[in-house]
Amino acid sequence: MDERHELNQMNSISSMTDLLKAAAEMKASDLHLIAGFKPALRINGEIVQMDYSVLKPDDVEKLVFSILSEEQKKKLDNDWELDFSYSIHGVARFRGNIMKQRGTLAAAFRAVPFIIPQFDKLGLPKEIKKLCDLSRGLVLVTGPTGSGKSTTLAALIDLINKQYAMNIVTVEDPIEFLHRHQKSTIRQREIGMDTHSFNAALRHVLRHDPDVILIGEMRDLESVSIALTAAETGHLVFSTLHTQTAPLTISRIVDIFSSDRRNQVRHQLSGSLKAIISQQLVPSIDGKGLIAAVEYMVDTPAIRSLIREGKDHQLYSAIQTGHSLGMQTMDFALAKLCLDGKISKSTALEYCIDRIEVERMLRIGF
Repeated sequence: MDERHELNQMNSISSMTDLLKAAAEMKASDLHLIAGFKPALRINGEIVQMDYSVLKPDDVEKLVFSILSEEQKKKLDNDWELDFSYSIHGVARFRGNIMKQRGTLAAAFRAVPFIIPQFDKLGLPKEIKKLCDLSRGLVLVTGPTGSGKSTTLAALIDLINKQYAMNIVTVEDPIEFLHRHQKSTIRQREIGMDTHSFNAALRHVLRHDPDVILIGEMRDLESVSIALTAAETGHLVFSTLHTQTAPLTISRIVDIFSSDRRNQVRHQLSGSLKAIISQQLVPSIDGKGLIAAVEYMVDTPAIRSLIREGKDHQLYSAIQTGHSLGMQTMDFALAKLCLDGKISKSTALEYCIDRIEVERMLRIGF
């Protein structure tokens, strides 16, 4: 009897589908599998161990291999890491990553809802909606991993899809939110399934007559170059970077290029960049969820001039003085969330850029 019970228990934890369903039911953002640790979920920003046995190296391998194709297994064997997507009908889609660590496999799965979140429910500044009306230019959404960049982009693409008759092409690794044709036609290409690489896909993307291009991430010099060229030549380009603020985003893009090309890149950016949305998710005051704190910069003549002249350190001040255009710094966003009673003072100070500035704003209010 005890042996049968133990076998049933092992069967229940050996199903990758069961673990992913549990993650979705508990509204976890992520599921983590690593040898020597119980399966764990990230819920409201915190890692919580599930009520299962500690995983052995063989357990992790069996779990992840059960949902991989033979081609994906070969790629993992060759590259020692793998990005992919996986769907459970009626539950959710998941963005998966498998890597090697200390000679064993480890996996992380990010839950992606089937339903694209409505823009108005994301807590983003309403002025950001206006970006959907642009006919050309570059729009960047930046922030750390897990800050909601993909969700923001999906909501913006969905708005365009519903409002305009456009041709939209996305290049993603992997595809996260699934878009249906509405007023626009939309083609979604996944790295490793529909194309061999970001750069290969981007080299061909302009041949598909796109009005709007979504690049999952600007990863290197070639992808940044293609994004800038597409934005300059009459396309609306959306992409992401793992940077914390708008000024740092400009510096990061410019620094990708060799020193002899940086002036040219600054001129390209000053002419094509339309907006930077920098965001992070912070704990709500009741501890029951996460709230988006957003820095927003748009291309005023002053900001274009600062980018062109290499005065990135002055961009922060330009954002501070641009409230009438909807611009706000990350510190302003955090202080406002605190004064509105949505996050605690300690959270605002923990996630801010300039502690003294946030304390000043909390003292005097707006």
